[in-house]
This record gives sequence, structure tokens and C-alpha cells, in this order.
Amino acid sequence: MKKQQKFKVEENESIQDCLGRMREAGYTPVKRFEKPVYKENKDGSLEVLKQEIEFIGKLQE
Repeated sequence: MKKQQKFKVEENESIQDCLGRMREAGYTPVKRFEKPVYKENKDGSLEVLKQEIEFIGKLQE
């Protein structure tokens, strides 16, 4: 197994579900990243479409 692995919160999944998935795989969250996903409108303006959340998990010993 890898010492670290990335876990992305899926479209129809809560943060708690993702953390549970990490625990089942044997990882503990050590970092959390959030980045916005933008949508460009026809007039050229940008709006935030959604927030992508990703966790870095460290292998439990």
C-alpha cells in the first residue's frame, strides 16, 4: 500500500462519507484541499460552479 493517498469527495457524497471511506481503506486524513470550479458565462464573466474537496490520507500503522 502507498504511504499517502488522495481521496476526492465525489459528486453525490458527503464529507463524512469520504472520511469513512478513508478509514475503511486504512488511512487517516492529514490535509484538506478545496478549490473552486468556475463556469464562464456567455458575457465572459466567471461564476463559481462548485467547490472540489480533496483529502490527503496517511496510512495508519
